[in-house]
Amino acid sequence: MGESTTIEVEDGRFNAYVAHPAVQSAPAIVVIQEIFGVNAVMRGIADKLAAEGCLALCPDLFWRIEPGIELSDRTEADMKRAFEFFAAFDVDRGVKDIAATIGHARTFRGASGAVGAVGFCLGGLLAFLAAARTPAQACVAFYGVGIDRHAGEATGGKPLMLHIAEKDQFVPPAAQRAMISALGERPGITLHSYPGCDHAFAREGGENYDPAAADLAWKRTMDFFAGNL
Repeated sequence: MGESTTIEVEDGRFNAYVAHPAVQSAPAIVVIQEIFGVNAVMRGIADKLAAEGCLALCPDLFWRIEPGIELSDRTEADMKRAFEFFAAFDVDRGVKDIAATIGHARTFRGASGAVGAVGFCLGGLLAFLAAARTPAQACVAFYGVGIDRHAGEATGGKPLMLHIAEKDQFVPPAAQRAMISALGERPGITLHSYPGCDHAFAREGGENYDPAAADLAWKRTMDFFAGNL
């Protein structure tokens, strides 16, 4: 189902994993990675979106640091490297790479022209910023880290859904309150909180995976994209 494509930007080029749907015309969804790179989990999400009838692209946003990195949450060494990548990552450049991926998505045969984005962890923050800064038409953020620090950015009423893990160890209660206070009444934004869930509750096979919450969040996400793309 998947293949690789190359995307050109001003300062170089990077690869993205692409999963194609069986349908002839489909909206595109940009899948925005966690801090572990474009690994099996991210490719699996892209494949799942393709099975739902979407063209899915997962760009390698760490390419300026180390292209093609694939880490997991299963070893201390991988976790250490993942946080090093997170610290070195340039968020503003990453958002521009997402914008380039959106433009590239529209060039595929069978692409309907509608493009959304869904991100996880670091990608959750980037999905929020994609709503504010890119042509993405609808965005979904799963347990985005640092959204509260960017909540003043205008999203212009663009459809945006945030999935918040109530017990998120990387988004403490004060940050959640600030995010909800700043965004809760803003037009176009839908917030969902998941009681008792920790960060990465939707990462299948992960330590904090919660199947019931993950399934609910996925259904809400697909319904959201169906209604907005």
